[in-house]
Amino acid sequence: MSKVFRIAIFASGNGTNAEAILNHFKSHASIKVAFIASNNQQAYVLERAIKHNVSSLFFTKEEFKDSSFIVNRLKEHHITHIVLAGFMWLVPKYLVAAYPNRIINIHPALLPSYGGKGMYGMNVHEAVKANNEKQTGITIHLVNEKYDDGKVLLQKICSIDQADTAEDIAAKVHQLEHEFYPKQIENWILS
Repeated sequence: MSKVFRIAIFASGNGTNAEAILNHFKSHASIKVAFIASNNQQAYVLERAIKHNVSSLFFTKEEFKDSSFIVNRLKEHHITHIVLAGFMWLVPKYLVAAYPNRIINIHPALLPSYGGKGMYGMNVHEAVKANNEKQTGITIHLVNEKYDDGKVLLQKICSIDQADTAEDIAAKVHQLEHEFYPKQIENWILS
């Protein structure tokens, strides 16, 4: 019998990337989304977990800082890999150490540009627009103890028209995220 890899998704908001990941792995033979965790009790991603019959957890900042609390929850669900999908907190050293090279993230720009603390969501797209960039895209990378600093696994580019608003840029980037993140997660886990 082949091994089944079990993913935990960490997300802070709506969960559109989580939804794309859940759909991609719904009937996968060797990868299963087994757990969804959020630091935002109002995050719609928790509703998506219910809809997909996936165990979920809301956790506080204190619980996230407590290494045993999070790691024990992940062990309970036999998690082998962690996927960040719009998760806004810096991953603590204990979690990186517990899952070395087994935590992946997606960033809505072409790192190293527009990365680091405070560079997420519309903040990124507004900065890209303000700087009159001709292109942007996504970066899928491994996670270490710093914001947006881990090894880059994949970048995909989209062009920006001069008339594009920050919202238009966001829509183009979301399209890339939903198309490429689930596939790259699969490649990363199975390689």
